[in-house]
Amino acid sequence: MQMEYKVTVATGTSEYSGTNNYVYVTLVGERGESERTVLDNPGLDLCRGAVDDYTVRSPADLGPLILVRLEKQKYWVEDNWFCRYVKVSLPGERLSYTFPCYRWLVGDGVVVELREGAAKKLSDDTLPEELSHRKAELQERQKTYRWLAWAPGIPKCIDSKTEADLPQDVRFDNEKRSDFVGSLHYALLELSLKKLAIKFGKSWNDLDDFKRIFWKLRSPIAEYTMEHWKEDWFFGYQFLNGSNPRMIKRIDRLPPNFPVCGDMLQPSLMPTTNLKMELKKGNIFLVDYALMDGIPANVISDQQQHIAAPLCLLYEHPDKGLIPIAIQLEQKPDKDTPIFLPSDPPLAWLLAKMWVRHAEFQFFQLLSHLLRTHLVVEVICVATMRQLPAVHPLYKLLTPHLRYTLEINCRGRTQLISPDGIFKKVVSTGGDGVLLLAQREYKVLTYRSLQPKFDFLDRGVTKLRGYFYRDHSMMLWGVIQNFVSGIVSLYYQSDSDVEQDTELQAWINNVVTEGFVGVPDFGLASELKRKEELITLISVVIFTSTAQHAATNNGQFDWCAWVPNTPCTMRQPPPTDKDAVTMGLIMDSLPDISQSCIQMAITWHLGRAQPDAIPMGQYVEHYFTEPAALKVIDKFRKELKDVEEQIKAQNEGLDLQYLYLCPSNVENSITI
Repeated sequence: MQMEYKVTVATGTSEYSGTNNYVYVTLVGERGESERTVLDNPGLDLCRGAVDDYTVRSPADLGPLILVRLEKQKYWVEDNWFCRYVKVSLPGERLSYTFPCYRWLVGDGVVVELREGAAKKLSDDTLPEELSHRKAELQERQKTYRWLAWAPGIPKCIDSKTEADLPQDVRFDNEKRSDFVGSLHYALLELSLKKLAIKFGKSWNDLDDFKRIFWKLRSPIAEYTMEHWKEDWFFGYQFLNGSNPRMIKRIDRLPPNFPVCGDMLQPSLMPTTNLKMELKKGNIFLVDYALMDGIPANVISDQQQHIAAPLCLLYEHPDKGLIPIAIQLEQKPDKDTPIFLPSDPPLAWLLAKMWVRHAEFQFFQLLSHLLRTHLVVEVICVATMRQLPAVHPLYKLLTPHLRYTLEINCRGRTQLISPDGIFKKVVSTGGDGVLLLAQREYKVLTYRSLQPKFDFLDRGVTKLRGYFYRDHSMMLWGVIQNFVSGIVSLYYQSDSDVEQDTELQAWINNVVTEGFVGVPDFGLASELKRKEELITLISVVIFTSTAQHAATNNGQFDWCAWVPNTPCTMRQPPPTDKDAVTMGLIMDSLPDISQSCIQMAITWHLGRAQPDAIPMGQYVEHYFTEPAALKVIDKFRKELKDVEEQIKAQNEGLDLQYLYLCPSNVENSITI
C-alpha cells in the first residue's frame, strides 16, 4: 500500500540562502526508500527564510526513518542553497521528526544525507546504514578539514591559505562579511576626512592633541579613560578589569632582578606599615613582562620602533585600591635601568607607566586574546570537524560555540599578523616579534591556566578587592559547568561510557597530539578516562570561546582609543635618566598621528558589538531535538539571566562599570 509523508523543508534566513536550483528529497527507512521527489516550483520555493511543505510518496511503509537524502541540481545557473532542517510527519502519527541540517549545498549534483535529530554515540547505532553514514561523513570531513602548522611553536590550525579557501559551511554569512569589511572602511574614512591618517611619522604636539581623533568613534569608558588615565588608581584598576586581566600575581617576596628597597617608597604610601610587612600580609602584587625581553622591535616606514620588558610592583592600599609603587622597564637592573617611583618627577613616572601599558597592548592582543582564545579554540574546531559526526552529542554541544572562528582566524593570519598585515604597519612587535612572542607564550601555556578556578588560585588573587573579571568569570564558569554536566550526563552515564566512545577518544587524541603538539607541559592527556574530565574539558572550551574571549576582546576600544593609555608602539627607547624626561620625549615616544588613527580604528572595528552577534546560550540553530536536552538548555538560559541580573545590580551606581561579562554582551562563539 502506497504511503504519503508530509515533508517540511526550511531554508536559511541570511542573504542568498535560497536557491532556484532543483532540489530532490529521498526518505530512507529501515524497510526501504521513498521515491526520489523533486521539491517543486524552482525559483519560487526554497526562498530565503521559506518553510515549504511537500508530499513524498513511498510504495510501502518505510518503518523507522534513518536518513533524509537531499540532492541539488543546477536549473539555469549554479545557485547554492542553505538548508536549516527537514521535518517529516509519519503516516498515522501526530509527531514529526526533525532532521537538523544547517549546511550549504554547494555545486551541481551535491548530495547531503541527514540523520534524525536525536544525539547518538557510536555505540547507540546498530544499523549498517547508520554506521556507514557516520564513517563516510568523517572520511569526507577529514579530506576537507586538514591540519596545518602555520608556523613552528604555536598551535596548529586549519589548512587554508585565506578565508576564501574555507568550506562554505564555516564561512561568514554575506551580511557578516559585508559588515566586517565595511566597518573598518568606515572607521578609517572617519579619520581620513579629518586628514589625520595620512600623516606618517608626524608626532602630536601635546597630549591634548589626541582628542582630535575622538569624533564619532567614542564610548563612555573611552572618554572616562581620557579623563583619568594619568591617575595611579586607574592604572592599577586596568590590571583587574581592563583588556588583559590575567597577568597580576600576588607575591610574598621580590624577584631577585627587581631590587626594590622599602626605603625607596614614600612613607605616605604605607604610613603605619612597610613593604616587608605588606609582602607578608599578601598585599603586594607583581606584573612581569619577561616574555618581551629580547623580542626584536619592528621597523615602520624606515623608523626603528622600541620594546621594553617591564616589571611593575603594585600595592593593595586600604583606601586607594590597587596602586603602582615601583616600575623597572627592563629585566636586568643596572645604572641605565632605573626603578621608577611615584615620588619621581611626574613626567618620568607617567612615561614609565606608558611603557608598562605599551607592554600590555602586546600581551593582550597577541597572547591573552589571539593565542589563548582564538588559536586555542581553533584546535577544537578542526578536531571536532575531523573526528565527531554531526549526530554525536558533543558535536551538537560544541558546534554553536565554534561558529565563524575558522574564518576570523584565517583573516587574522592574513590581515593582522602576516608579514604585510596591520601589526607590521603600526605595532612595535609587528614582523618577527609577533611570532617569537607567541612561541614563548605557547611554551608555558597550560591547560590548568585555562580553567578560571585554578588560574585565580595559582596567581594568588582570590581575595583581591574590586576584581570584577574574577567574580564574573567564576559566576559564568559555574553556570557553564552545570550546563555541560547536564548535557553530558544525558549521554554518558559512567566513566566507562566515556572510555569506550572511540569517536570521542579519537577527538581528544587529535586535539592533543595534533593541535597542541609541541607544548612541553600543557597537561591535557590524549585520552579521556573519566566523565568528570570530559565535563571540565568541554566547559573550558565553551568558557574560552565565550567569556574569556569577551573579557579580552570587547573592551579593547575602551582602553586603547585614548592612545597614550595603551600605545601600540613606542618610537623612542625606554628612558634611562628620570630627570631627562620631557613632554617632548613623551610625544616623540608615543605613536605618531597615522599610527594613532589606525590603532583607534582597528580597536573600534574589532571591539565593537557585532550586528549579527548571537548572545551566550541563545542557540538559533537547533542541533538538539530531544526534550531532555532542550530542558537542560532552557535551565542554562535561566541561570545566565540570573547572572546578568547579579552583574547589573553589582554595577548599579558605579562611575566605571564592568559589563563585559554580562551574558547579553558575550557572544556564543569567537566571531571577531
